[in-house]
Amino acid sequence: MGMLIEIIGWIGAILVLVAYGLLSAHRLSGASVSYQLLNIGGAVGLLINAMWNGALPSGVVNLIWMGIGAHALWRQSRRGPKP
Repeated sequence: MGMLIEIIGWIGAILVLVAYGLLSAHRLSGASVSYQLLNIGGAVGLLINAMWNGALPSGVVNLIWMGIGAHALWRQSRRGPKP
């Protein structure tokens, strides 16, 4: 089980880094669904790994990170599609 948790954590880290890299390279917008989903997915992976390893501060940061992404998606869905 420990190895699976490590893999999940690494996938989470990669997703967050890919999101940041694509944003920095102007390939994604910070308001895009893809960007938010990459961040949420990455935070989930990192949260699972942090909680398994007892890293409470990292777990809380990733829980908040997920909440920010979810809130952004919720706000975007309420605005509707861009013209």
